[in-house]
Amino acid sequence: MLAFSRFFDSLAYCQGELINYSNIARDCGVDAKTVREYFHIMEDTLIGTLIFPYSGRKSRDLITQMPKFYMFDVGVGGYIAGRIIPDEKGEQFGRALEHFIYMELKAYSSYSGKDFDICYWRTKSGLEVDFVLGKGDVCIEVKGTDSIKPGDLKGIKAFVEDYRPVKAIVVCNEKEPRLSEEIYIAPWRNFLEKLWNGEIL
Repeated sequence: MLAFSRFFDSLAYCQGELINYSNIARDCGVDAKTVREYFHIMEDTLIGTLIFPYSGRKSRDLITQMPKFYMFDVGVGGYIAGRIIPDEKGEQFGRALEHFIYMELKAYSSYSGKDFDICYWRTKSGLEVDFVLGKGDVCIEVKGTDSIKPGDLKGIKAFVEDYRPVKAIVVCNEKEPRLSEEIYIAPWRNFLEKLWNGEIL
């Protein structure tokens, strides 16, 4: 029980992050296989879900094994992580927004009956896309900022270059939707409206 309690404490810093089973195992005083079992318990009891790397054609040096973990609820996840968000900006807001968008994607996948895959994509050099939907048809990057700059688009541009998805979207806190080349910059409320109207996938 002590090991599982330590494992639960570790969830405070691994939500939305790549899961390194060995590091968590060392912190909990158990082996990596046991930690994997703990995460399966989290999924089986609907406390959280794992998402895995997108396994499309590899043209870069990709992370292909490490999953990411999200709690079943943004508020609960924030409480466990000790997250305090006074304003809609900053790193903690960005983490919460990413978690929130994931929960909406997961809910829509289920309620719509489309049951599409939700993965992430990341290279070993650090280029990343938060969510890849279906068979790579849609890629989504979430940014907790009200001003998307060119540097914020590096990861999603790399994905577009390699996989040519039907839609490439940056969900953020800007006030108005716009296009940056072939990438749709979407205020998060605008994105959710389109998602639930069936216009994303």
